Amino acid sequence: MSKTKKENTITLNDKEYKIDNMDANEKTYLAHITDLNRKIESSKFNLQQLEVGMNHFINLLNKSLNKEKDSADRSQ
Repeated sequence: MSKTKKENTITLNDKEYKIDNMDANEKTYLAHITDLNRKIESSKFNLQQLEVGMNHFINLLNKSLNKEKDSADRSQ
């Protein structure tokens, strides 16, 4: 589904609909779809940040553990 604000229409399943011709329920459905799409995109962005953060801390832990192991190996 794509929405074109300039023409005040949406395209759904390759068919164009004028938003002004929609009834109240249809406009509500469209509002939900628009809001859910925004939330999905925001969640994807947040997930990407969380994954990068997780990977960073895994790398820090790995470096720290290997540093400790190297120090222990050298002292023996």
